[in-house]
Amino acid sequence: MKNLPSLKNLYYLVHLHQEQNFNRAAKMCFVSQSTLSSGIQNLEEQLGYQLIERDHKSFMFTAIGEEVVERARNILTNVDDLVELVKNQGEPMTGEIRLGCIPTIAPFLLSRVVKLCQQDYPKLSLLLKEDTTERLLDALAKGELDLLILALPVDTNGFHSMKVGIDPFKMVMHKELSQDVIQPIDYQKMPDESIFLLQAEHCITGHAITACQLGDSSKVNPFAATSLHTLVQMVNSKLGTTFLPQMAIDTGILHDTDLIAMDPPGEAPYRDIGLVWRQTTSRISTFRTLGLAIQKKLLAQELPSKK
Repeated sequence: MKNLPSLKNLYYLVHLHQEQNFNRAAKMCFVSQSTLSSGIQNLEEQLGYQLIERDHKSFMFTAIGEEVVERARNILTNVDDLVELVKNQGEPMTGEIRLGCIPTIAPFLLSRVVKLCQQDYPKLSLLLKEDTTERLLDALAKGELDLLILALPVDTNGFHSMKVGIDPFKMVMHKELSQDVIQPIDYQKMPDESIFLLQAEHCITGHAITACQLGDSSKVNPFAATSLHTLVQMVNSKLGTTFLPQMAIDTGILHDTDLIAMDPPGEAPYRDIGLVWRQTTSRISTFRTLGLAIQKKLLAQELPSKK
């Protein structure tokens, strides 16, 4: 039988690539720096190729080293899935799920998902991470997360996705400003730079522009907020108007403000909420069961009617 590289040494290599520092990588692996360094040298000897170029002050991964890191990530992820498959054989709704969620959904849905699991699936444990769509998808691909809750559509090439609900958009403005708005609302008649949105890395901005048909960029203020709560404060200061998802409104984001929510003009705009996971995972049954529970108990809602 071939002298195969150990999973432990592959684990050391992946963490060194992630941290780009021997000391930090060793701490992440709970070993000494010399142990980690020796493990990677042993890996190079087994493979017969130099994976890292070193001098006394710095290091860099070789081209083959970069490819080995990428393949090692996939190997370690598949091993984790294998362990979970065996551990949860016959009991899909058990074990641990590393769940990622975007900031425009997490504050308004995650606590309800956790409560749902505590009540219906007490053997299922959720570890939560909040981040942007791009970084969450990257973490999923690297095996650092198991499952994501995202706003669709997004490019999920290489992953499976499952729609679990919809989240309508509402137009929100100060009640005093609303008295001067001519009904039905016409975006073209609104003042320039009077619509406030989130920074571009938040996918809700693109979803709102598309769903609400904000084709005229002159109506959008160049100042972009960092969170939905910041948007609320800006609009509550009578600076303009914005669009908020219904789930944020339902959980009280407008409490203690003088803001009102109304239906935007045209077809009722909304975003899809979905689960995303790797195609290679062994926990499809668990993820689909959780998705159906979220769909039925948390996001049960009819598609908004068209104007």
